[in-house]
Amino acid sequence: MASSERDKYDKIMDLSRRRGIFWTSFEIYGGVAGFYDFGPIGVLIKRNIVNQWLKYFVYSRENIVEIETPIINPRVVFKASGHEEHFTDPVLVCNKCGRVYRADHLIKDLLNIEVEGWSPEEITKLVQEKELKCPECGGDFAPAFNALLLFTTQIGPYRGETAYLKPEHAQGMFINFPHLFKILRNTLPLGIAQVGRVARNEISPRQGLLRLREFNIMEIEFFFDPEEADREVSRVVSDVEDEKLWVLTADMRLKNIEEPAEFTVRELIDRKLVKTPWLAYWMGIGNKFVKSLGVPPDKIRFIEKLPHERAHYSAQTFDQEVLTEKFGWIEVAGYAYRTSYDIERHAANSNADFEVFKKFEEPIIVKKELAYPNPSEISKLVGSEKTREVLQSLYSRKPEELARELSEKGYVEVQGFKLPANCFYVKREEEKIHGKKFYPHVVEPSFGVERLIYVALEYAYTEREGKIVLKLPPQLAPYHVAVFPLMAGNKPEHVKMVEIAKSIYKRLVARGFRAVYDDDGSIGRRYARADEIGIPFAITVDHQTLEDNTVTIRDRDTTEQIRIEISSIEKYLVEKLGLEQFL
Repeated sequence: MASSERDKYDKIMDLSRRRGIFWTSFEIYGGVAGFYDFGPIGVLIKRNIVNQWLKYFVYSRENIVEIETPIINPRVVFKASGHEEHFTDPVLVCNKCGRVYRADHLIKDLLNIEVEGWSPEEITKLVQEKELKCPECGGDFAPAFNALLLFTTQIGPYRGETAYLKPEHAQGMFINFPHLFKILRNTLPLGIAQVGRVARNEISPRQGLLRLREFNIMEIEFFFDPEEADREVSRVVSDVEDEKLWVLTADMRLKNIEEPAEFTVRELIDRKLVKTPWLAYWMGIGNKFVKSLGVPPDKIRFIEKLPHERAHYSAQTFDQEVLTEKFGWIEVAGYAYRTSYDIERHAANSNADFEVFKKFEEPIIVKKELAYPNPSEISKLVGSEKTREVLQSLYSRKPEELARELSEKGYVEVQGFKLPANCFYVKREEEKIHGKKFYPHVVEPSFGVERLIYVALEYAYTEREGKIVLKLPPQLAPYHVAVFPLMAGNKPEHVKMVEIAKSIYKRLVARGFRAVYDDDGSIGRRYARADEIGIPFAITVDHQTLEDNTVTIRDRDTTEQIRIEISSIEKYLVEKLGLEQFL
């Protein structure tokens, strides 16, 4: 990696600490890996990224609603979801110094071997064959094992109920699906969105904002009828069907193809490269969203996970990655086709009804066979002392089940007896069916906020004449505009400049613009401070303002300045910043 790339990362970290974007948490106590604090500028940038995501994924989509659920969940939630069993990472512990490593990361770093999806036994065998030693002290490793990544807590003091901090938002949205489905008039498709904090007890957090123990996720669980997916997608896909994505499919990876190919969303659907068209649809939305953060299209790709790499709930997953100078390709989002796995698990564990009723356009006639026990024939076969017990078992089963087993096997097995056809009365009936119940399927787009913050900062970071200019897209900038008086002093004209500048500032804030006022230091220093945190425009009240009510507006990216009338400021900013909400 070139030194200039390392320097850029270091400069971003220095800028972030110096200008109040983010820094390591608990610094006065030495810091704790995997935790970062966000300052006043970082909070604004983060909020703007979240608002941009909501704009692309929620506010401009049909039937997508946002909810909020607790971060602490009772243990039963993650037992039902399978996380308690599957949400793990492989661990290696040094027998000598006790240092704990995430096994797949360590092996990748030291041996350049990918072991994602390997069992602990396979990892242990590789470590022994390669005679891998602890990088810290040179000691031997104990056998690898899988460590649970859920943070454990308890609900209630002293001997409370075991609980976990949620590692994702999904389960809260799955649990609430039946209730929200009713609130939204029993309509599919239905998207449930959630933005907020989650926690994962990472083994070895590293790479700054990229791997944290507490962070923010923006997530949608999108519920749909798999039989209607093609028809429903065709109704809304027009705004993304021509969106071009760079995609590396699982089939390409198995053929050792390393470079992704370009596909439109329509091509992904038509060529059946996705197992449900909704997956391609949301990937298209996600591609547009990440580009809106200032990332060029050729620096974004989608990698399909191989079967052993997928989460336990997923039938197909694509990771959305962005190329960074410091870390190479990093994952910023995942798109998982979760089928009906989660809601079926919660239905089984809670006895709640997660099925939805689908009414047919026209009723259908179904012919079915029903089998009812013939007590006299059964008594002859099993004996009078067993007849009652056998009949009770048979009556507990549905007549159509008995008929089906009789048809498939030629007998019905019960209490150790095989009852032939003559032990049953078989009837054939016709039933008019008006609909059916089914479990909806789910596609999940999920984004990590902090990773997007780093990506946005890296692509925005530039230098001009030795000074930092953060060329954030206007919608991400912490402020739309800075307002300066050319001079702030006791002279009458200076007092008047301050008065006018403050009135402009207050007017812009009242209109809903994000504005900042600054009269400290030379005008050059103030421009530099505004550039460093990415403010797109700076308004300066100067001597000419006192004569003709005009101000200068300076463009961050070009440094060009123009004069406009004070009364035209809002219109100018709306046009230049693309702030349609102010029109």
